[in-house]
Amino acid sequence: MTLGVPLPGKNLILAACRGDVHDHPLLRSARELAELHELRLGASRERTDEIDQERAGLVRAVDQWVAGQLPPSLGAARVHTETVGAVVDRLGQFTACAFAALAGGSNSELGDAWERLAELAIGYEDLKDEVLVGRRRLPGGP
Repeated sequence: MTLGVPLPGKNLILAACRGDVHDHPLLRSARELAELHELRLGASRERTDEIDQERAGLVRAVDQWVAGQLPPSLGAARVHTETVGAVVDRLGQFTACAFAALAGGSNSELGDAWERLAELAIGYEDLKDEVLVGRRRLPGGP
C-alpha cells in the first residue's frame, strides 16, 4: 500500500518504528532507524560506531527524499532546528528506549521514556504540518 501523503503523520511513524511498515520511503526508514537503535542499546563501542554510520546515512537519505517532496516555503518561514531525518531518527531512538524500559526499567524510567516519545511525536506532527503548508522550513532548504 502506498500512502498518498508526502509526510505521514505521527501515528504511522510510531507504528513503523514498531514494525508496521507500509510502502512509503519515510516509514521504511523510520523502521530501519528504530531497528538500529534497538541494536545499539546492547552493542559494543565498535559496533555502536558502525550503527551510527548507518544511521547517519539513513538520516541523509530521508532528508534528501523529504526535500524533493515539499512545496517551497513562504518567504517569512522560520527555520526549524532539525531536519525531518534527525527527528525521525530520535523517534526511533525514543521508541527503542521506551520499549527497553517497558521490558525492565523502573516505573519512573518507564514513564519518562514514554513521555519523551509522546512529546517528540507531537513535535514531529507539528513540524510536518508546518513544512507542508510552507510556514516552516528545514535547515539547508530553500
